[in-house]
Parts: sequence; structure tokens; C-alpha cells
Amino acid sequence: MRKISDIFPKALRSNWAFCLIRGALTDLANAFQPNRIVSKKTMFLLTSLWVFGAVMVWVNSPFEVIPKPQHVVTAFVKLWTKDGLSRELLQSFTLNLKALALATAITVALAISTVMPFMRPLVTAISKGRFLGLAGLTFVFTILVGGGSNLKISLLVFGIVVFFVTNMMAEVAGISKDKFDHARTLRMGEWRVVWEIVILGSVDKALEALRQNAAIGWMMLTMVEGISRSEGGVGALLLNTDKHFLLAEVFAIQFTILLLGVFQDYMIGGLKNLACPYSRIVLERK
Repeated sequence: MRKISDIFPKALRSNWAFCLIRGALTDLANAFQPNRIVSKKTMFLLTSLWVFGAVMVWVNSPFEVIPKPQHVVTAFVKLWTKDGLSRELLQSFTLNLKALALATAITVALAISTVMPFMRPLVTAISKGRFLGLAGLTFVFTILVGGGSNLKISLLVFGIVVFFVTNMMAEVAGISKDKFDHARTLRMGEWRVVWEIVILGSVDKALEALRQNAAIGWMMLTMVEGISRSEGGVGALLLNTDKHFLLAEVFAIQFTILLLGVFQDYMIGGLKNLACPYSRIVLERK
């Protein structure tokens, strides 16, 4: 098999420009090989190509019912300037952050409590709640916490906790025995072992689990805000536009939620890298 450098004449191979081109082509060729690492520039180029391809498919879509990009942009401008999209977005973002903070506190407490055998059946039972539909639990939560904001937060917290605690239970149970034995050889008491190994040793895994489960709140937002529309929110606005079959507005709202969710995901990932830089040392793809 010929190398990329063999394609060019020998006279050009010592030229610095050729070296740059050869390096770029080699890096690009690595993108089509398994277990290879490419530069950030190449990854940016690949991402741009995929985005461009997706936009081209969207623009040339044969389905007339799907609004074109220019219609979505026009609808977004209208929603932002006239229909109060920014206000509704802030309302939903604040609601989601409150639910995420409460869900994180509850999940961490439950996951750490599984170091005691007494708590494991209870936490396991809570994790099985991920199989329950929220539609059937709305009446129960309404009786317990009332309506309005409390109802929406409680439903979001429940939806996040049952998945989040499942991940965290697996992380705590997956801590290797040698780590516990090493801490005990240092004459640590069992609660000190819990602090050093279970709590401090799992911070990076907890943040990664938080990053993965934070999106659940955005997925549930439309249903939760649709139950109680008195306080508004982007979910209620999305349901109203969908009810009147305003597809351009629906696409504009969905893309806005997507971008905000990606921003939130990026921020949590940045927090993990800042607080736990050691978590990237052992990774092949950093």
C-alpha cells in the first residue's frame, strides 16, 4: 500500500508546506482507522463536515411538511422579539437548575448510604422507579406537594433521581476491593474509608453521571410544564405552538432547547475537568 508521501515528487518532500499538507492528510486518514487519535483541528473539520451534511439533507429534504432553515430562523426571531421566548427560556432554565440541584443532593446522599447494608434494599427500590410513568404519578405528587412550581420541581426531581441513583449505585458498588484494603492498611476507620474512597474517590464519576442525567430534565420539561401552565415556561410555549401546528416555531424552540442543553452539558464537563483533572490522565482519547 502506497504512503501519502509517495504521491508527491521527491523534490517537494523537503518543502515545509509539503510537510504541513502531509501531516494534515495523514491526520485525516487516521480518522478512518480504528483506535486512532486525531488533532483538534481535524476533529473540528470532521464535525463541520457532518454539520454541513446534515444541513444539506435538511435543505433538500423531499418532505414539504418539514420547515426549511430560513423559515425556522424567521420563526425564532418572531418568538424572541414578540412572543417572549427569552423570558420563557429563563423560567424553564431556572426551574431545571433547581430540580437538578435537589436531585443531585438526594442522589449523592442515597448512593453514599448504600455503604450500609441496611439502606441497600431501599435505594434499590427507589432505582426501580425508573420503570414508572410520570403520568400516573401526577395525582400522587399533587396531593403531596400541591400544584404550581412545587409540582413541576417534584416531578423533575423524581424523574432525574431514579436514573441518577442507578448510575451512582453502580459506581459505588464497582469500587475495587483493593482500594478499601489499601485504606485499611493505613489504619483508617471505616467512616474514614468511606470519606476517602467512596466520596472523594468518586467525585469525577459523580460529575460524569450528573452530566449524563442532566439531560433528562430537559426531556421531561415539556410534559411537566404542560401540566401546570400558569407559570409559563418554554415547555408550555412549545405545546401551544405544536397545538396550532406551527412547525417552524416548534423547530425553532426545539433547536433553542438543544443549544441550551448542549451549553449546560459543556459547563458540567468543564466543571469536572476543573475539579478532577486527574480523571483525564488515564484516558486514551482526552
